[in-house]
Amino acid sequence: MAAQKINEAHEHIAKAEKCLKTSLTKWKPDFDSAASEYAKAAVCFKNAKQYEQAKDAYLKEAEYHTENKTAIEQAGMMMKEQKKMPEAIQYIEKACMMYMENGTPDTAAMALDRAGNRHIGTPYFPPVTRESVHYSIELRGFSHVQGGLKTFKMSNKTTAQVLVHLHRADYVAADKCVRESYSLPGYSGSEDCGAMETLLQGFDEQDEEQVYRVCNSPLLKYMDNDYAKLAISLKVPGGGGGKKKKAPAGPQGGADGAPASAKDEEDDEYEGGLC
Repeated sequence: MAAQKINEAHEHIAKAEKCLKTSLTKWKPDFDSAASEYAKAAVCFKNAKQYEQAKDAYLKEAEYHTENKTAIEQAGMMMKEQKKMPEAIQYIEKACMMYMENGTPDTAAMALDRAGNRHIGTPYFPPVTRESVHYSIELRGFSHVQGGLKTFKMSNKTTAQVLVHLHRADYVAADKCVRESYSLPGYSGSEDCGAMETLLQGFDEQDEEQVYRVCNSPLLKYMDNDYAKLAISLKVPGGGGGKKKKAPAGPQGGADGAPASAKDEEDDEYEGGLC
């Protein structure tokens, strides 16, 4: 069975090489067809457990199919099957950053998640939840901002990173992130900047109502779905996770004029929830 699959793989490679040749009647290489044949060859090698050759075929597919992200991810998985973890990480992280640049962070999250779940307990791909993988990708991606992520505004990167830091209860890192972003063109004085300053102020002053207002604003609600969920789940440390309510005007007592109990006051103050 393995020998048959290997022979099939070589046949597909031969077809791919033929697609790349030119002649008097064929002036341009057929890159799409070549990529398709290399993809078929990679699957055959993979089924035959020839992981090194499968990796090479996947990389050829990516080369001739405009940097195919899935093919690069699969090349990383072939290295992982051989326990060549540094190379596996190189290819998988490259694929993840390409997913990010293409505006599909969820796919990038799932790529790392797949890599982690298939090798539980290693120092390379520790077991992680989908959300934590997603956030780690965003944080790594932020370091590439100066390289230019065309589909993500720099201000969105700052907002995403601030939300992650606050979710981890790291106010200092969140504040530092905003301050460092002041140097980004157009950030200081922008709507994103103002929202993050207001959010940080709310956390600093433990003003749950202010935090609630920012986290439920259109600016954050219409971010990527994971970040919108993260925003509305934020809780002010020491605040109990509730939205503070203003005391109603009128007598400060019950129906008979007696002072309200401490329990009643606490229920009024923290009625409802942040989210």
